[in-house]
Amino acid sequence: MRRSGKQRKAELQLKRAVKRGDVAPPEPQPRKKNFRRPPKLGHSLDARLLADDASRAARKLQSQFVKLDPNFLETTKHLAATLPLIRPIPDDARLLGLDHALSSSDLVIDQLNVPRRPKWKYTMSKVDVDANEQGYFRRWIAQTDAVVERWHNQNNQPVVSGTDLGSGDLSVPDTAVQDKMPCPPTHFERNLEVWRQLWRVTEISQILLCLLDSRCPPLHFPSSLESYLASRKAKIILVLTKVDIAGPERAEAWTAYLQKQHPGLPIVQVEAYQQKVGEQGRPVYESHLPFPFRERLVNAMRQVHEEMLIPPERVRSDEAKLKRWNPPVKREINWNGLLHAHGKKVGSIVGGAAMPKGKDKEDTTDDAQEPEQEGSDDEGQLELQEPEFLTVGLIGRSFSCQPNVGKSSLLNALFGIHKVRASRTPGKTKHFQTLFWTPDVRLVDCPGLVMPAFTPMDTQVLCGILPISRVSAIPFCIHQIGQLLPLETILGLAHPSANSVPVEDKRTWRDGKQPLSKDNKIHWTATEIMTAYANKKGWVTAKAGRPDIHRAGNAILRLVAEGKIAWAFWPPGTDLMTVGSSEGNGIWLIRDADQHAQELDEDDEGGSGDETDEVENPDEGSDEDGDKDEHLTDKEEHQDADFKSVTVGRFGVLAIDD
Repeated sequence: MRRSGKQRKAELQLKRAVKRGDVAPPEPQPRKKNFRRPPKLGHSLDARLLADDASRAARKLQSQFVKLDPNFLETTKHLAATLPLIRPIPDDARLLGLDHALSSSDLVIDQLNVPRRPKWKYTMSKVDVDANEQGYFRRWIAQTDAVVERWHNQNNQPVVSGTDLGSGDLSVPDTAVQDKMPCPPTHFERNLEVWRQLWRVTEISQILLCLLDSRCPPLHFPSSLESYLASRKAKIILVLTKVDIAGPERAEAWTAYLQKQHPGLPIVQVEAYQQKVGEQGRPVYESHLPFPFRERLVNAMRQVHEEMLIPPERVRSDEAKLKRWNPPVKREINWNGLLHAHGKKVGSIVGGAAMPKGKDKEDTTDDAQEPEQEGSDDEGQLELQEPEFLTVGLIGRSFSCQPNVGKSSLLNALFGIHKVRASRTPGKTKHFQTLFWTPDVRLVDCPGLVMPAFTPMDTQVLCGILPISRVSAIPFCIHQIGQLLPLETILGLAHPSANSVPVEDKRTWRDGKQPLSKDNKIHWTATEIMTAYANKKGWVTAKAGRPDIHRAGNAILRLVAEGKIAWAFWPPGTDLMTVGSSEGNGIWLIRDADQHAQELDEDDEGGSGDETDEVENPDEGSDEDGDKDEHLTDKEEHQDADFKSVTVGRFGVLAIDD
């Protein structure tokens, strides 16, 4: 209780009187116990500790990428405002370029690999296993960084325009004379905990479904991932998603290309959504897998399963081994149940995934080992028990929001019900999820990872491999994407110079001395595209009232990566004369004008909120949105905050928010 001034003065006078001896000291009063109110529901100490543990675990599994050089950001920002975009776009831009690693003579693609789990034994403690994996991962990071840095330095030779090229340091490009964007770095996952999720999924799965975006399949199945999966025991099936966006012609062309590049791997095309008419006539997309696509996928899994039931040659030649041999998968599978996916157990969540272990396996190493140990797999397989389920793992990284189709949408389409939430952020979920498809088959959804590859950063953003929230070089990405897509035409933008009043030339000239008139053709730059889009949407900065180009650039990147702006590449080596001309539109797939405008407007009204790609639980709240941006840098958080703000015109701050 707060005391008044008179009370404090009286207490001070009494204290002085006691000190002088004029007044006897007062009797000490018993100390009152502090009354503590009971905690509110959900605010107990145990609840807070659980919440803290959950937040720490979420931060522990956040993706980590290398930070861009500030000089690269400043250079590309200046060039994005000065370098004009090529119009019309050449037809060669429609072919997917895979020569990023071939531009360096002493680098080969095989130098990049996926980290593999070190050997371990059941007799090792948790601390020993963790220390072994930490040491191996640090060495892998150092080796991969050295290869990527050498590739970046060799490809990042500055291209300058001028006469004096012998003077000065060419290692740092001069933005005043440079006429080409520098080569960007590439990103890959740098968090060991995220890689451990991939290790677990590949260890417990007998069949692996690799989901590839049909708009650019090779970028989702790099050589590093291919070599890693080839060393595992699981069978691989390549699944082409989003075939409805790319179109049947491109899907067939990519299927033929992949069959040539990866002979022996089955390839299945799927589309996992259907379009319906929602409120106000706007299209609404729901997860749905048509029966022909479901039948193709199930038949491919059945064929692979039959191959795994055949004993290897060394076992068939020995009758004693053949009698004791057990297949690595369950023998009897109800394939008709997969086609219809009915029953209460469809899509149900199961506990931690455990591998089938044989007898006396405590002193042996993990069965998921390096390729040199595969010679003894047949001997150890003689003692393995038949697994209880057929485990199918899903590997892939792409946007999962509608109308894009990723792992989450495919899972919902397979189950026939909405069990997994779609997310706008690729790779948002970091815990692998295990769900039943049928009582005989369970699916393991692997978190999305950015695999090491010689793929530039802007291509990773375009294809949905790298989260846009982690991108700081927005002007650079807009410039590179603008070389492939006519963004000013797609978005219906007006050039910023059209709003300015032309200055009248009042100078007088003698006859024949007047200079030639300037070229009135409009040339677009990446910065002008962002400025025009910000002016169109009325997005301005809070203090100066200038066009918010960072918010506009962020929104444009999301439109491109999420499929609101339809695009697709053709396979390398395709004869463009047979597929027709793009009329200078690059990789843009022109849709119906009304549908295209509705999708762009719908994205603006829908905001930029992200949902987690996790199994739905009605008892959970929406706390995941509060923790999703904790890993961002200060600059990225500022940009994301600007993107989430809503303003209407220059005086939008005066609007009353009910």
